[in-house]
Amino acid sequence: MKKLRTFSIALIVAGAAALALPAHAQKLRIATEGAYAPFNFVDASGKLQGFDVDIANALCEKMKVECEIVAQDWDGIIPGLQARRYDAIVASMSITAERERVVAFTKPYYSNVLAFIGAKDKPWATDASGQKKTLGAQRATIAGQYLEDKLGKTVNVKLYDTQDNAYLDLVAGRLDGMVSDKFPAYDWLQTEAGRNFEFKGADIDIDDKIAIAVRRQDKELRERLNAAIDAIVADGTYQAINARYFPFPIY
Repeated sequence: MKKLRTFSIALIVAGAAALALPAHAQKLRIATEGAYAPFNFVDASGKLQGFDVDIANALCEKMKVECEIVAQDWDGIIPGLQARRYDAIVASMSITAERERVVAFTKPYYSNVLAFIGAKDKPWATDASGQKKTLGAQRATIAGQYLEDKLGKTVNVKLYDTQDNAYLDLVAGRLDGMVSDKFPAYDWLQTEAGRNFEFKGADIDIDDKIAIAVRRQDKELRERLNAAIDAIVADGTYQAINARYFPFPIY
């Protein structure tokens, strides 16, 4: 687990003036997925909640702008940014070379590892029948890419539009296991639905860094978001948000 970075208060004070957006930009429009608990989800009242949402609101507060946070299906989240439906994506998005060809990323705001999930009462090794396991993951994610690239020849791969739908098939027995980002999986394992499942094997460390995506031409916005990330780490806001969701640091 990466240790929390420290930043000098003097640096933050010196850069405080850079946090505010220009006078004409009083609102920052931010997209998140809304289907990736505990990072982003819709609560019983229909309101967006989660770690990503809290981070977005904290960054807007530092930048002294109003936050408008909207839900956007994962498959269309980058096209929506390019179409200017919003200004930034705070949705637990991994930095990848493919994505960097079409968007720009801020500095990371947390680090991620992958993990296998399977039933507690079933061995993880291939059973005596020699049949391929069927493993699932969310489509167009680092977990899905890992599953296809690394295990596609040895297991049956099933990809889903949302993480929640993958969980449903796992519980229903239509999957032998899943590959998932570890932190949302940790949250799900604490639920009633996940109580009969557990992590299997060692973590998969793929040096996965999670950052905010903006349009490539929006260099000024990117730098202001970077300054705001530094500021919420320096004043303890980030650590307080982290503690709401996890009993360990994820930065």
